Amino acid sequence: MAIIGTKEHHVDPRLANIAKADTKKWYQKPNLRALYLILIPAAMGVEWTSGFDSSMMNSLQAVEAWVTYFDNPTEGRLGLLNAMYSLGALMAVPFIPRAGLQAGSRNSDMFLASRWVLGFGIPLAIVNASALIGELAYEKERPTMTSLFTSSWHVGAIVAAGVTYGTFQMTSTWSWRLPSILQLVPSLCQIVSLPFCPESPRYLISVDRGDEAYAILQKYHGEGDNGEEFVRLEFAQIQSTIAQEKETAKAFVWADVLRDPPMRRRFLLAAIVGFFTQWSVKKILNLVGITDNRTVQKVILSNTCWGLINAVPVAIVAPLFRRRVGFLICTIGTAVVYSVWTVASARFAIENTPSAAIAVLVFIFAYSPFYNLGWNALAYTYSNRKDTVVEIFPYQQRAKGIAVEQLTVRFAVFFNTYVNPIALDRIGWKYYLVYCVWILFEVVTVYFLFPETYNRTLEELSFIFEGKEVQDKVQSNVEKQLEAENADKKASDGKEEIGV
Repeated sequence: MAIIGTKEHHVDPRLANIAKADTKKWYQKPNLRALYLILIPAAMGVEWTSGFDSSMMNSLQAVEAWVTYFDNPTEGRLGLLNAMYSLGALMAVPFIPRAGLQAGSRNSDMFLASRWVLGFGIPLAIVNASALIGELAYEKERPTMTSLFTSSWHVGAIVAAGVTYGTFQMTSTWSWRLPSILQLVPSLCQIVSLPFCPESPRYLISVDRGDEAYAILQKYHGEGDNGEEFVRLEFAQIQSTIAQEKETAKAFVWADVLRDPPMRRRFLLAAIVGFFTQWSVKKILNLVGITDNRTVQKVILSNTCWGLINAVPVAIVAPLFRRRVGFLICTIGTAVVYSVWTVASARFAIENTPSAAIAVLVFIFAYSPFYNLGWNALAYTYSNRKDTVVEIFPYQQRAKGIAVEQLTVRFAVFFNTYVNPIALDRIGWKYYLVYCVWILFEVVTVYFLFPETYNRTLEELSFIFEGKEVQDKVQSNVEKQLEAENADKKASDGKEEIGV
């Protein structure tokens, strides 16, 4: 355990217990219901953009006009056209993604530049959107809301696949320019809805705007059973935790990522969860003899729809159970599916057996539920696939953790989208063996490294790796604050009784 840091400890569960005992559903609470509805376009719109782009680029490879216009890109050029979005994300700064440049591309260099610009602002948007959902959602729904964040990726992906399926037969360049233009829509949804979204209470408290933070907590988290007690305890925990974090943050430098065991474990987890697999479906289908563009478009669209169909219920159900168990089921399941997928691809390549091609199609669809269980549904709740290290980082380091995670995500996606087309063209199904070994490594990593974060609030998890001494200090400060508030309330009530 010396490499990954200290063992996690249990902390005061009162806030989680109040939320768990709350019998009122979210849709029975007018303010909370309105909050969740506005968070859909304001925050989840980020994943719509990511899903739209990934699906669109998969589909464009089967659009004849796009292939012809860009001189039939193969291997390295095709990989670069796909991966440039992630290269832009690697260099991300605050910048709203724009699709107009891509839609107006006159050559492949302009298309490459446009995709770099598109990816430029995605990580920052994901950092803020995922953290905002985690910090605004009521404790009872927070795991589900953060899980649905990644599932919303499929909404953008389905729209892109559907639009491209509708335009791919056009002989003009509008067959690919129109999907590119429509990539503006998710960002516009965010721009319109963000003014109606409240600020994070944790941010407000961190900048000494406690009254505003308390008002937001009271409005959105105080509508349930024992709502007043929940808000008072939550506010006290946030204040105490952030005060403790500020003490730690004053001395924080990036070197602490290596020399401080708890921080080392957090950032290692963030980096590990960032690596994931992304494939060009068209290349996979071509390997098993499916080359007709209409058929390819149908498979891409149906697989994307299937992803949403299984991702949403998985996102709702998965957070109700232990996180570590969910990740183990996910990684073991994907290892099994991927191994059989590889065997089927090998059989088709060697024997040209139609049944093997069908098996590959079946396991492309079977892969999705297992993948969504962990790397999709639990990734934002626990650490983040594309994205929030909400549950394992203190507030002060949360953005840094997500930034590290985003760096590894974008590096992995850039590598996969650039290398995969080249490798699949050169060595075919044998390239799958690399990922079979990689997924087995994921299984081992999850088993030995991942902590359990189930049924704990953000404040209860802030110092999960620091040890009991720090946790007890935070809890002591919470009790002192609650006692001070009770004393002030009694004094105020006493004055009212004597008419002062």
